[in-house]
Amino acid sequence: MEFEDLEPRKAAPKPKDLDALSVEELTDYIAALETEIARAKAKIAAKEAHRTGAAALFKTS
Repeated sequence: MEFEDLEPRKAAPKPKDLDALSVEELTDYIAALETEIARAKAKIAAKEAHRTGAAALFKTS
């Protein structure tokens, strides 16, 4: 048995019900999602830069 087998599985979040939202609310929802996407992309870029720096530090010639 692996350690990961002991961890609880995360349930995928249910999609938000969009039927009840107005056009303005949908526009605001999209803007919020785009902001979150930009934040995630920035975090990915920072982690990749960190990984690249670490790889360069430990690179053997």
